Amino acid sequence: MIGLVGAHRVGKTTLAKAYAEQTDIEFVQTDSTGVFKKYGMSPKVDYHFRERLFIQNKILEDAERRYKAANSDFITDRTPLDMLAYTLADVQRENTTMADAALLMDYIERCYEATNKHFASIIVVQPGIPIVDDPGKAPANPAYIEHIALLIMGLVVDQRLKS
Repeated sequence: MIGLVGAHRVGKTTLAKAYAEQTDIEFVQTDSTGVFKKYGMSPKVDYHFRERLFIQNKILEDAERRYKAANSDFITDRTPLDMLAYTLADVQRENTTMADAALLMDYIERCYEATNKHFASIIVVQPGIPIVDDPGKAPANPAYIEHIALLIMGLVVDQRLKS
């Protein structure tokens, strides 16, 4: 199983679909936006950290269901490392309590466990195409995209990652 990891708006979905077509393996598309909508939330809104952690857990659960439902080897446009990067991007000194920190540490472990369970290969997709805003998607802010990309670079070299 191959997981593409990277910031939003960098072409992960397009690349994963093209690879799936060329190699005849299954493409598993994740749906963070759909999960946000299911819970009456929006990916364009900045939430309090506890709310962000709630929705990121739901996104992880939805993605894992999709990975498990795959019939064979697959490629996907988002891994738990992506979800972890977006969660970490919202951590600030003033917006997390010690209880939030404990919940975050559990979430970090869940993300690494899920990544190791579902993926043999992780491919980092760096920003490199024109950034285009898309209604209903996370903001196409170049600074935020770079922030996420740099967080991901750190996550993929963490010793907990076995993929």
